[in-house]
Amino acid sequence: MMKELVEVIAKALVDNPDEVSVTEKDTGKAIVIELRVASSDMGKVIGKQGRIAKAIRSVVKAAASREDKKIVVDILQ
Repeated sequence: MMKELVEVIAKALVDNPDEVSVTEKDTGKAIVIELRVASSDMGKVIGKQGRIAKAIRSVVKAAASREDKKIVVDILQ
């Protein structure tokens, strides 16, 4: 569920939606969502001073508030 949410948001932001890749790992203590985008789209996903990345994390955190696990969104290249 969270994986799909991050994927939809990322694809809407980037120029190369085909290169968006999202993986989800459950580490026991937390769910780690890894977002990979084309290097040319990194700036669009992170935003000025990390504002977009922070907004993505806020939306995911709000959507996951019913679950008792911590959700971490990592943006990787």
